[in-house]
Amino acid sequence: MAPTHDVIIVGAGAAGLMCALTAGQRGLRVLVIEHANKVGKKILMSGGGRCNFTNTGAGPANYLSANPHFCKSALARYTPADFIELVERHRIAYHEKELGQLFCDVSSKLIVKMLLDECQAAHVRIETQCGVERVQAVDGGFRVATSHGVFAAPSLVVATGGLSIPSMGATGFGYELARQFGHAVLPTRAGLVPLTLSGKHQERLQDLSGVAVPVEARCGKQAFRNFMLITHRGVSGPAILQISSYWQAGDDLRLDLLPGQDALDWLKQQQAQRPAAEFRTVLSDALPRRFAQRLCEVWLPNRPMRQFNEPQLREIAAVLASWPLVASGTEGYRTAEVTLGGVDTDGLSSSTMMSRHVPGLFFIGEVVDVTGWLGGYNFQWAWASGHAAGMAV
Repeated sequence: MAPTHDVIIVGAGAAGLMCALTAGQRGLRVLVIEHANKVGKKILMSGGGRCNFTNTGAGPANYLSANPHFCKSALARYTPADFIELVERHRIAYHEKELGQLFCDVSSKLIVKMLLDECQAAHVRIETQCGVERVQAVDGGFRVATSHGVFAAPSLVVATGGLSIPSMGATGFGYELARQFGHAVLPTRAGLVPLTLSGKHQERLQDLSGVAVPVEARCGKQAFRNFMLITHRGVSGPAILQISSYWQAGDDLRLDLLPGQDALDWLKQQQAQRPAAEFRTVLSDALPRRFAQRLCEVWLPNRPMRQFNEPQLREIAAVLASWPLVASGTEGYRTAEVTLGGVDTDGLSSSTMMSRHVPGLFFIGEVVDVTGWLGGYNFQWAWASGHAAGMAV
Protein backbone atom coordinates (compact mmCIF):
# COMPACT_ATOMS: atom_id res chain seq x y z
CA MET A 1 0.00 0.00 0.00
CA ALA A 2 1.11 3.57 -0.64
CA PRO A 3 2.62 5.45 2.32
CA THR A 4 0.05 7.51 4.24
CA HIS A 5 2.80 9.35 6.14
CA ASP A 6 6.57 9.85 6.07
CA VAL A 7 7.02 8.58 9.62
CA ILE A 8 4.86 6.72 12.12
CA ILE A 9 5.76 7.03 15.82
CA VAL A 10 4.35 4.51 18.29
CA GLY A 11 4.03 6.16 21.70
CA ALA A 12 3.16 9.75 22.64
CA GLY A 13 5.36 10.16 25.70
CA ALA A 14 8.30 12.52 26.08
CA ALA A 15 10.54 10.84 23.48
CA GLY A 16 7.76 10.24 20.96
CA LEU A 17 6.46 13.82 21.07
CA MET A 18 9.98 15.29 20.80
CA CYS A 19 10.68 13.07 17.79
CA ALA A 20 7.34 14.06 16.22
CA LEU A 21 7.80 17.81 16.53
CA THR A 22 11.42 17.58 15.30
CA ALA A 23 10.45 15.53 12.24
CA GLY A 24 7.39 17.71 11.63
CA GLN A 25 9.52 20.87 11.65
CA ARG A 26 11.55 19.33 8.84
CA GLY A 27 8.39 19.22 6.73
CA LEU A 28 7.67 15.50 7.14
CA ARG A 29 4.16 14.08 7.43
CA VAL A 30 4.14 12.61 10.94
CA LEU A 31 1.62 10.31 12.60
CA VAL A 32 1.82 9.55 16.33
CA ILE A 33 -0.11 6.54 17.64
CA GLU A 34 -0.89 6.35 21.38
CA HIS A 35 -2.91 3.52 22.97
CA ALA A 36 -3.79 5.55 26.09
CA ASN A 37 -6.59 8.13 26.24
CA LYS A 38 -4.18 11.07 26.44
CA VAL A 39 -0.56 11.88 25.66
CA GLY A 40 2.35 12.40 28.04
CA LYS A 41 0.92 10.64 31.10
CA LYS A 42 4.32 10.18 32.77
CA ILE A 43 5.18 13.82 32.07
CA LEU A 44 1.98 14.86 33.84
CA MET A 45 2.69 12.84 37.00
CA SER A 46 6.42 13.56 37.17
CA GLY A 47 7.87 15.67 39.95
CA GLY A 48 4.64 15.65 41.93
CA GLY A 49 2.83 17.31 39.01
CA ARG A 50 5.57 19.89 38.46
CA CYS A 51 7.67 17.84 35.99
CA ASN A 52 11.41 17.66 36.64
CA PHE A 53 11.94 18.23 32.91
CA THR A 54 15.75 18.19 32.74
CA ASN A 55 18.95 18.44 34.73
CA THR A 56 21.48 21.16 33.89
CA GLY A 57 24.35 18.77 34.66
CA ALA A 58 23.16 15.85 32.51
CA GLY A 59 26.04 13.95 30.95
CA PRO A 60 26.96 10.37 30.02
CA ALA A 61 28.14 9.61 33.59
CA ASN A 62 24.53 9.96 34.81
CA TYR A 63 23.27 6.98 32.78
CA LEU A 64 23.33 3.20 33.14
CA SER A 65 23.69 1.06 30.02
CA ALA A 66 25.50 -2.10 28.92
CA ASN A 67 27.34 0.31 26.60
CA PRO A 68 28.08 3.48 28.62
CA HIS A 69 29.32 5.28 25.48
CA PHE A 70 26.09 4.86 23.48
CA CYS A 71 24.27 7.88 24.95
CA LYS A 72 27.12 10.35 24.32
CA SER A 73 26.29 11.37 20.75
CA ALA A 74 22.59 12.16 21.26
CA LEU A 75 23.19 13.92 24.60
CA ALA A 76 25.90 16.10 23.03
CA ARG A 77 23.69 17.16 20.14
CA TYR A 78 20.59 18.03 22.15
CA THR A 79 21.57 19.43 25.53
CA PRO A 80 19.65 20.64 28.61
CA ALA A 81 20.29 24.20 27.33
CA ASP A 82 18.44 23.35 24.09
CA PHE A 83 15.36 22.16 25.99
CA ILE A 84 15.51 25.11 28.41
CA GLU A 85 15.51 27.44 25.39
CA LEU A 86 12.28 25.77 24.18
CA VAL A 87 10.71 26.08 27.65
CA GLU A 88 11.64 29.77 27.85
CA ARG A 89 10.33 30.44 24.35
CA HIS A 90 6.94 29.15 25.56
CA ARG A 91 7.25 31.40 28.63
CA ILE A 92 7.00 28.51 31.10
CA ALA A 93 8.25 29.61 34.52
CA TYR A 94 10.64 27.15 36.17
CA HIS A 95 13.06 26.86 39.09
CA GLU A 96 16.06 24.81 40.15
CA LYS A 97 15.25 22.66 43.15
CA GLU A 98 18.60 21.02 43.96
CA LEU A 99 21.54 19.45 42.15
CA GLY A 100 20.61 20.97 38.77
CA GLN A 101 17.03 19.65 38.81
CA LEU A 102 14.66 21.97 36.93
CA PHE A 103 10.92 21.96 37.71
CA CYS A 104 7.92 23.91 36.40
CA ASP A 105 6.74 26.61 38.82
CA VAL A 106 3.10 25.87 38.05
CA SER A 107 2.28 22.54 36.42
CA SER A 108 3.66 19.73 34.28
CA LYS A 109 0.59 20.28 32.06
CA LEU A 110 2.48 23.25 30.59
CA ILE A 111 5.25 20.96 29.29
CA VAL A 112 2.70 18.69 27.61
CA LYS A 113 0.90 21.73 26.16
CA MET A 114 4.23 23.07 24.85
CA LEU A 115 5.01 19.78 23.09
CA LEU A 116 1.49 19.57 21.65
CA ASP A 117 1.61 23.19 20.48
CA GLU A 118 4.92 22.50 18.73
CA CYS A 119 3.45 19.35 17.15
CA GLN A 120 0.37 21.26 15.99
CA ALA A 121 2.49 24.01 14.43
CA ALA A 122 4.43 21.29 12.59
CA HIS A 123 1.17 19.64 11.38
CA VAL A 124 1.78 16.42 13.34
CA ARG A 125 -1.23 14.09 13.47
CA ILE A 126 -1.81 12.40 16.85
CA GLU A 127 -4.23 9.49 17.32
CA THR A 128 -5.02 8.61 20.96
CA GLN A 129 -6.86 5.47 22.15
CA CYS A 130 -5.36 3.83 19.09
CA GLY A 131 -4.17 0.28 19.69
CA VAL A 132 -1.56 -1.30 17.44
CA GLU A 133 -2.67 -4.71 16.22
CA ARG A 134 0.13 -5.65 13.84
CA VAL A 135 3.34 -4.20 12.43
CA GLN A 136 4.86 -5.52 9.20
CA ALA A 137 7.90 -4.61 7.16
CA VAL A 138 6.79 -4.10 3.56
CA ASP A 139 8.45 -2.82 0.42
CA GLY A 140 9.27 0.80 1.03
CA GLY A 141 8.81 0.73 4.80
CA PHE A 142 6.24 -0.40 7.35
CA ARG A 143 2.56 -1.22 7.51
CA VAL A 144 0.86 -0.65 10.87
CA ALA A 145 -2.60 -2.09 11.47
CA THR A 146 -4.40 -0.27 14.30
CA SER A 147 -7.83 0.03 15.86
CA HIS A 148 -8.19 3.24 13.80
CA GLY A 149 -7.23 1.67 10.47
CA VAL A 150 -4.10 0.76 8.54
CA PHE A 151 -1.23 3.23 8.08
CA ALA A 152 2.02 2.98 6.15
CA ALA A 153 5.28 4.91 6.18
CA PRO A 154 8.92 4.46 5.15
CA SER A 155 10.04 5.13 8.76
CA LEU A 156 8.76 3.67 12.03
CA VAL A 157 9.85 4.99 15.45
CA VAL A 158 9.23 2.88 18.58
CA ALA A 159 8.80 5.18 21.61
CA THR A 160 6.69 2.90 23.77
CA GLY A 161 8.54 3.34 27.08
CA GLY A 162 9.32 0.60 29.58
CA LEU A 163 7.43 -1.53 32.08
CA SER A 164 7.34 0.94 34.96
CA ILE A 165 3.99 2.08 36.39
CA PRO A 166 1.66 -0.34 34.54
CA SER A 167 -1.34 1.48 36.06
CA MET A 168 -0.55 4.27 33.56
CA GLY A 169 -0.63 1.89 30.63
CA ALA A 170 2.98 0.69 30.48
CA THR A 171 3.46 -2.57 28.56
CA GLY A 172 6.28 -4.59 27.04
CA PHE A 173 5.04 -3.94 23.51
CA GLY A 174 8.20 -2.12 22.43
CA TYR A 175 10.34 -5.09 23.44
CA GLU A 176 8.06 -7.42 21.44
CA LEU A 177 8.49 -5.20 18.36
CA ALA A 178 12.26 -5.16 18.85
CA ARG A 179 12.40 -8.96 18.99
CA GLN A 180 10.08 -9.23 15.99
CA PHE A 181 12.64 -7.31 13.93
CA GLY A 182 15.64 -9.29 15.19
CA HIS A 183 16.85 -7.05 17.99
CA ALA A 184 18.24 -8.38 21.25
CA VAL A 185 16.48 -7.15 24.38
CA LEU A 186 18.56 -7.07 27.54
CA PRO A 187 16.94 -8.28 30.79
CA THR A 188 14.71 -5.63 32.35
CA ARG A 189 14.18 -4.72 35.99
CA ALA A 190 12.71 -1.90 38.03
CA GLY A 191 14.91 1.17 38.55
CA LEU A 192 14.58 4.26 40.76
CA VAL A 193 12.37 2.20 43.03
CA PRO A 194 11.81 1.83 46.80
CA LEU A 195 13.53 -1.14 48.46
CA THR A 196 11.65 -3.62 50.64
CA LEU A 197 12.81 -5.14 53.92
CA SER A 198 11.64 -8.40 55.44
CA GLY A 199 11.79 -10.32 58.70
CA LYS A 200 13.58 -8.71 61.61
CA HIS A 201 14.96 -5.92 59.41
CA GLN A 202 11.45 -4.75 58.63
CA GLU A 203 10.21 -5.28 62.19
CA ARG A 204 12.98 -3.09 63.62
CA LEU A 205 12.13 -0.14 61.38
CA GLN A 206 8.49 -0.25 60.26
CA ASP A 207 7.10 1.74 63.21
CA LEU A 208 9.49 4.57 62.19
CA SER A 209 7.60 4.96 58.90
CA GLY A 210 7.78 8.57 57.74
CA VAL A 211 11.15 9.32 59.35
CA ALA A 212 13.66 10.87 56.90
CA VAL A 213 17.39 10.39 57.54
CA PRO A 214 20.24 12.10 55.65
CA VAL A 215 22.56 9.33 54.42
CA GLU A 216 25.11 8.36 51.82
CA ALA A 217 23.94 5.08 50.27
CA ARG A 218 26.69 2.89 48.83
CA CYS A 219 26.56 -0.20 46.61
CA GLY A 220 29.75 -1.35 44.90
CA LYS A 221 31.58 1.71 43.60
CA GLN A 222 28.44 3.85 43.44
CA ALA A 223 27.36 6.26 46.18
CA PHE A 224 24.56 8.84 46.52
CA ARG A 225 24.17 11.39 49.30
CA ASN A 226 20.60 12.49 50.01
CA PHE A 227 17.67 11.51 52.23
CA MET A 228 16.41 8.03 53.05
CA LEU A 229 12.73 7.75 53.96
CA ILE A 230 11.63 4.84 56.13
CA THR A 231 8.34 3.29 54.91
CA HIS A 232 5.96 0.61 56.23
CA ARG A 233 7.49 -1.93 53.86
CA GLY A 234 11.11 -0.77 53.66
CA VAL A 235 13.00 2.33 52.59
CA SER A 236 12.58 5.00 49.93
CA GLY A 237 13.66 8.63 49.44
CA PRO A 238 16.10 10.05 46.86
CA ALA A 239 19.26 8.31 48.15
CA ILE A 240 17.54 4.92 48.09
CA LEU A 241 15.84 5.43 44.71
CA GLN A 242 19.21 6.39 43.20
CA ILE A 243 21.12 3.42 44.60
CA SER A 244 18.27 1.00 43.71
CA SER A 245 19.28 1.16 40.05
CA TYR A 246 22.69 -0.24 40.98
CA TRP A 247 21.54 -2.72 43.65
CA GLN A 248 20.44 -6.26 42.93
CA ALA A 249 19.22 -8.90 45.39
CA GLY A 250 22.11 -10.17 47.49
CA ASP A 251 24.31 -7.11 46.91
CA ASP A 252 25.93 -5.48 49.93
CA LEU A 253 24.23 -2.17 50.66
CA ARG A 254 25.74 0.25 53.19
CA LEU A 255 24.62 3.59 54.58
CA ASP A 256 26.88 6.30 56.00
CA LEU A 257 24.64 7.80 58.70
CA LEU A 258 26.92 10.82 59.23
CA PRO A 259 27.60 11.78 55.59
CA GLY A 260 30.38 14.30 55.17
CA GLN A 261 31.73 13.73 58.67
CA ASP A 262 34.41 11.49 60.13
CA ALA A 263 32.37 9.40 62.59
CA LEU A 264 35.26 8.70 64.95
CA ASP A 265 36.32 12.36 65.12
CA TRP A 266 32.72 13.33 65.83
CA LEU A 267 32.39 10.75 68.62
CA LYS A 268 35.63 11.86 70.31
CA GLN A 269 34.54 15.47 70.10
CA GLN A 270 31.14 14.64 71.68
CA GLN A 271 32.85 12.61 74.39
CA ALA A 272 35.12 15.55 75.28
CA GLN A 273 32.28 18.10 75.26
CA ARG A 274 29.50 16.05 76.88
CA PRO A 275 31.06 13.26 78.99
CA ALA A 276 27.96 12.79 81.18
CA ALA A 277 25.43 12.68 78.32
CA GLU A 278 24.02 9.31 77.26
CA PHE A 279 25.09 8.22 73.80
CA ARG A 280 21.52 8.04 72.50
CA THR A 281 20.97 11.67 73.54
CA VAL A 282 24.13 12.72 71.74
CA LEU A 283 23.17 10.71 68.64
CA SER A 284 19.68 12.28 68.66
CA ASP A 285 21.32 15.64 68.00
CA ALA A 286 22.88 14.30 64.78
CA LEU A 287 20.05 12.06 63.56
CA PRO A 288 16.24 12.06 63.85
CA ARG A 289 15.54 11.25 67.50
CA ARG A 290 13.39 8.13 66.99
CA PHE A 291 15.89 6.67 64.54
CA ALA A 292 18.83 7.41 66.85
CA GLN A 293 17.06 5.73 69.74
CA ARG A 294 16.27 2.65 67.63
CA LEU A 295 19.94 2.40 66.61
CA CYS A 296 20.85 2.39 70.30
CA GLU A 297 18.24 -0.27 71.08
CA VAL A 298 19.33 -2.69 68.34
CA TRP A 299 22.70 -1.90 66.78
CA LEU A 300 24.68 0.27 69.18
CA PRO A 301 25.41 0.34 72.94
CA ASN A 302 23.95 3.12 75.09
CA ARG A 303 25.67 4.55 78.17
CA PRO A 304 27.24 7.86 79.27
CA MET A 305 29.86 9.03 76.78
CA ARG A 306 32.69 8.95 79.34
CA GLN A 307 32.26 5.18 79.76
CA PHE A 308 33.41 4.35 76.20
CA ASN A 309 37.07 3.57 75.56
CA GLU A 310 38.72 4.20 72.20
CA PRO A 311 38.26 0.68 70.73
CA GLN A 312 34.54 0.90 71.59
CA LEU A 313 34.28 4.33 69.93
CA ARG A 314 35.96 2.85 66.85
CA GLU A 315 33.38 0.05 66.74
CA ILE A 316 30.51 2.56 66.99
CA ALA A 317 32.12 4.76 64.32
CA ALA A 318 32.41 1.76 61.99
CA VAL A 319 28.66 1.09 62.30
CA LEU A 320 27.69 4.76 61.80
CA ALA A 321 29.93 5.07 58.72
CA SER A 322 28.86 1.78 57.15
CA TRP A 323 25.50 0.68 58.52
CA PRO A 324 24.37 -2.49 56.74
CA LEU A 325 20.90 -2.33 55.20
CA VAL A 326 19.69 -5.80 54.24
CA ALA A 327 17.07 -5.26 51.54
CA SER A 328 14.98 -8.22 50.42
CA GLY A 329 13.83 -6.78 47.08
CA THR A 330 12.17 -3.78 45.45
CA GLU A 331 8.61 -2.53 45.17
CA GLY A 332 8.84 -3.53 41.49
CA TYR A 333 7.46 -1.90 38.36
CA ARG A 334 4.33 -0.79 40.23
CA THR A 335 6.14 2.21 41.71
CA ALA A 336 9.41 2.24 39.73
CA GLU A 337 10.12 5.48 37.92
CA VAL A 338 12.08 3.77 35.14
CA THR A 339 12.89 0.41 33.58
CA LEU A 340 16.52 -0.73 33.45
CA GLY A 341 17.63 -2.78 30.45
CA GLY A 342 15.70 -2.91 27.20
CA VAL A 343 16.60 -2.84 23.51
CA ASP A 344 20.30 -3.66 23.16
CA THR A 345 22.19 -0.59 21.95
CA ASP A 346 24.58 -2.80 19.93
CA GLY A 347 21.81 -3.05 17.34
CA LEU A 348 21.29 0.73 17.05
CA SER A 349 23.17 3.69 15.62
CA SER A 350 24.15 6.02 18.48
CA SER A 351 23.86 9.11 16.27
CA THR A 352 20.44 8.40 14.71
CA MET A 353 18.83 5.70 16.93
CA MET A 354 18.15 3.69 13.75
CA SER A 355 18.25 -0.08 13.70
CA ARG A 356 21.40 -1.64 12.26
CA HIS A 357 19.25 -4.57 11.09
CA VAL A 358 16.19 -2.91 9.55
CA PRO A 359 16.54 0.40 7.66
CA GLY A 360 13.91 2.96 8.67
CA LEU A 361 13.23 1.41 12.09
CA PHE A 362 14.13 3.52 15.15
CA PHE A 363 14.02 3.02 18.94
CA ILE A 364 14.07 5.98 21.36
CA GLY A 365 13.54 6.84 25.02
CA GLU A 366 13.03 4.37 27.84
CA VAL A 367 12.54 1.32 25.61
CA VAL A 368 16.29 1.49 24.86
CA ASP A 369 18.92 0.18 27.32
CA VAL A 370 19.80 3.67 28.60
CA THR A 371 18.55 4.62 32.08
CA GLY A 372 19.20 7.91 33.84
CA TRP A 373 19.59 8.83 37.48
CA LEU A 374 16.76 10.43 39.46
CA GLY A 375 16.51 14.18 38.87
CA GLY A 376 15.51 15.00 35.28
CA TYR A 377 18.08 12.80 33.54
CA ASN A 378 15.54 10.40 32.01
CA PHE A 379 13.59 13.24 30.46
CA GLN A 380 16.82 14.63 29.00
CA TRP A 381 17.48 11.22 27.41
CA ALA A 382 13.93 11.25 26.01
CA TRP A 383 14.43 14.72 24.49
CA ALA A 384 17.91 13.91 23.15
CA SER A 385 17.11 10.49 21.67
CA GLY A 386 13.80 11.78 20.28
CA HIS A 387 15.56 14.72 18.67
CA ALA A 388 18.27 12.45 17.18
CA ALA A 389 15.68 10.21 15.54
CA GLY A 390 13.54 13.18 14.50
CA MET A 391 16.50 14.62 12.59
CA ALA A 392 17.27 11.26 10.94
CA VAL A 393 13.91 9.83 9.84
